Amino acid sequence: MSGEPLELKYHFDDTGSAIFNYKDYHFEYTECDSSGSRWRVAIPNSAVDCSGLPDPVRGKECTFSCASGEYLEMKNQVCSKCGEGTYSLGSGIKFDEWDELPAGFSNIATFMDTVVGPSDSRPDGCNNSSWIPRGNYIESNRDDCTVSLIYAVHLKKSGYVFFEYQYVDNNIFFEFFIQNDQCQEMDTTADKWVKLTDNGEWGSHSVMLKSGTNILYWRTTGILMGSKAVKPVLVKNITIEGVAYTSECFPCKPGTFSNKPGSFICQVCPRNTYSEKGAKECIKCDEDSQFSEEGSSECTERPPCTTKDYFQIHTPCDEEGKTQIMYKWIEPKICREDLTDAIRLPPSGEKKDCPPCNPGFYNNGSSSCHPCPPGTFSDGTKECRPCPAGTEPALGFEYKWWNVLPGNMKTSCFNVGNSKCDGMNGWEVAGDHIQSGAGGSDNDYLILNLHIPGFKPPTSVTGAMGTELGRITFVFETLCSADCVLYFMVDINRKSTNVVESWGGTKEKQAYTHIIFKNATFTFTWAFQRTNQGQDNRRFVNDLVKIYSVTATNAVDGVASSCRACALGSEQSGSSCVPCPPGHYIEKETNQCKECPPDTYLSIHQVYGKEACVPCGPGSRSTQDHSVCYSDCFFYHEKENQSLRYDFSTLSSVGSLMNGPSFTSKGTKYFHFFNISLCGHEGKKMALCTNNITDFTVKEMVAGSDDYTNLVGAFVCQSTIIPSESKGFRAALSSQSIILADTFLGVTVETTLQNINIKEDMFPVSPSQIPDVHFFYKSSTTTTSCINGRSTAVKMRCNPTKPGAGVISVPSKCPAGTCDGCTFYFLWESAEACPLCTEHDFHEIEGACKRGFQETLYVWNEPKWCIKGISLPEKKLSTCETVDFWLKVGAGVGAFTAVLLVALTCYFWKKNQKLEYKYSKLVMTTNSKECELPAADSCAIMEGEDNEEEVVYSNKQSLLRKLKSLATKEKEDHFESVQLKSSRSPNI
Repeated sequence: MSGEPLELKYHFDDTGSAIFNYKDYHFEYTECDSSGSRWRVAIPNSAVDCSGLPDPVRGKECTFSCASGEYLEMKNQVCSKCGEGTYSLGSGIKFDEWDELPAGFSNIATFMDTVVGPSDSRPDGCNNSSWIPRGNYIESNRDDCTVSLIYAVHLKKSGYVFFEYQYVDNNIFFEFFIQNDQCQEMDTTADKWVKLTDNGEWGSHSVMLKSGTNILYWRTTGILMGSKAVKPVLVKNITIEGVAYTSECFPCKPGTFSNKPGSFICQVCPRNTYSEKGAKECIKCDEDSQFSEEGSSECTERPPCTTKDYFQIHTPCDEEGKTQIMYKWIEPKICREDLTDAIRLPPSGEKKDCPPCNPGFYNNGSSSCHPCPPGTFSDGTKECRPCPAGTEPALGFEYKWWNVLPGNMKTSCFNVGNSKCDGMNGWEVAGDHIQSGAGGSDNDYLILNLHIPGFKPPTSVTGAMGTELGRITFVFETLCSADCVLYFMVDINRKSTNVVESWGGTKEKQAYTHIIFKNATFTFTWAFQRTNQGQDNRRFVNDLVKIYSVTATNAVDGVASSCRACALGSEQSGSSCVPCPPGHYIEKETNQCKECPPDTYLSIHQVYGKEACVPCGPGSRSTQDHSVCYSDCFFYHEKENQSLRYDFSTLSSVGSLMNGPSFTSKGTKYFHFFNISLCGHEGKKMALCTNNITDFTVKEMVAGSDDYTNLVGAFVCQSTIIPSESKGFRAALSSQSIILADTFLGVTVETTLQNINIKEDMFPVSPSQIPDVHFFYKSSTTTTSCINGRSTAVKMRCNPTKPGAGVISVPSKCPAGTCDGCTFYFLWESAEACPLCTEHDFHEIEGACKRGFQETLYVWNEPKWCIKGISLPEKKLSTCETVDFWLKVGAGVGAFTAVLLVALTCYFWKKNQKLEYKYSKLVMTTNSKECELPAADSCAIMEGEDNEEEVVYSNKQSLLRKLKSLATKEKEDHFESVQLKSSRSPNI
């Protein structure tokens, strides 16, 4: 054997070591010694028995590497430029071709038997779960198995790994981590969890690598809890830098080419050209009968044109105010009109009157609509007019006519696998609606964006923190025969786009509203995908979504279709508006600002008139700025003539509940975690739920919590928790944080409030007679399943056996806290939920008098319903008098009464003697003169007589008169009858 190479083959082994193959032997480097040097040796191939191998020679130093576009030629150990049709990264390797799983990569699907549910519900396993190559990218599994894509590489010096990915669904946990040759993971977990990306956009992720052996893991786990199929994770362009040297140049993949020596990247073949692997140039297709997309590896025969190859549009208004329907071929045009069964493009329609301008816009005689100047308004059919004195424009946007795309909206098309739909319009205007376009294939994302620089309330209203600033409402419908999905997404301050709501399949015409609570820059996105199955055809081109109107209120750069009353300055002549302080409405009579009454909040939708102040619910009060209603943790209730006073302030800190476990169809264990902010805190929403599968630190989340949907604040919120032992995770994971309640409705002992009903069979009946107190909340965000938003009821129950924070539970009938997904029920049992004791809850008992002292005891009323509050008073000891004292008092009173009676008797006896004397004198006078009338008595008082009292007649006798008459009667009983003679008797 001469040792000269007969046939060359360049490749890497599984450890990343370079191998230079000859037909009978190849060269390799030995391991580096302590001095950093190594040897180049010749190794015979396993199937060859030969002799005369070249002697070992000293090799290049261990840290040696070639520049980009070069490789290390092992025979002469020099760097050489890559030839045409190949490329090299110099000290790195790149995987950008995924027709099959590249050498060195492996798939491992795991399933933890220790976390499955009951034996009768165990799944078959995850044997069929794996990462799937899709040509330009590799796609993760769609089920709830844990699947790892693994690659091992040996680095002689430190480097990094870089890859592009698409991760749009938080129903999948996506982590990337590294184990080194000491089986230690990466230093920081901040690099472990990969951020979500926007629909249709690729993100990038890079991590530093240490020298030595590094095992790279791309691991996904789907969380399927009755939801629709998840969107898989896509990965492409994996690049590893830090390999000591590259002993080969990589051939350009099909659809790319390299026409210069020493290239470090291959260029993409343009449209209607193609190339094979390792091409130096692209080959043109026959334009008459063939076509190809950008980056194609072959040409495709052009099919005959059908109705799926064109679409209709409304032309812009011309100078005469006319528009017409026109038909256009979908670009790029790939069909042929000259074939036998091909159709031709239909003729244009008749010219018709253009639709009116959208509200807030006007037509100045040209063919386009223009926004009304500041301070003016228009309904779209008339010229812009200034707002009258005492009014201001109601700014916003209302798009309901779609002749042209509005200036603050744009449309695009994006395909996850390649860029073949770049430059296409994703949506097309159609008169009274805007609809999704054709796209390049059925799995394209058709994107419509609306940009609004900010939201703020009207001039006369000062928005309080946390109050509604505006809202966006759109009316839409979907017509689908496949698994189409419409996504509505929101981006705040150009940081990250997050899916707010999605609709799958055919949906009837309906409206959806999203409320804005922050004055920031917003981009609203509608993305429509006909199917998520990878394909390149247009079978479902007739599946579409229509949006009829889009309305945004209180937009910063908006236009006005009407004017509204505003507040006037007291020192001004009624010609300009002034901002009202927070919580003030505009008085109708004077147009002056006036504060809302206590315990009311100001409606953002109406600030004119006292009716703009909406009363708070029962048991609630408003903040100082009248922006929101809340409970101050105190509640009073009258029951059976007894006043019950509750103080829930000790329960005002956030209460938590983790219920479960539950299991997915593949056995993944998960819990529902709830946080409840019951009351207090001036209405601030203290319950926070976070999604901890991102690399945001706690400090960053708190500082910018309003910008990220991974951290939500509410009165009640919910997260899904994957425990640390489940699926091999080394830390508990939280995802899918949702708001259950962001508005406080009221507190009452009744079971209903504002159409929220607590079913009595949800919880066991309280054994005591103490009434349960119900806190009611609602969420202003609506979903497809909860068209009126979510509602929450928290039942507070007095339970003296559960001190402190007590225990929170959910109904046994609804282990997830809800039976319909819209109304949530919680039972909070605690001794702190018992009424406070008052002076009406006890009574006193007096004891017997002993040794001059008497005890007074205080005891609780039964049944005792209260706890804490005032304490039971100590027993009271007071002096008391003996029985002898009262006997003396009685004897004295009796003696006084006896003396009084004797005195009265004597008085009446003397009075009676005078009357008897006068009677006797009268009789004597009558007997002495029988034939004469008796002389009149003298009016003078005779000597020896007292002046008698006059006679007073009364219907009621006094006590003295009754005694006098009684004494007189007793005297009369002693007189004898005397026959009186009268001088008149004979005449009778």
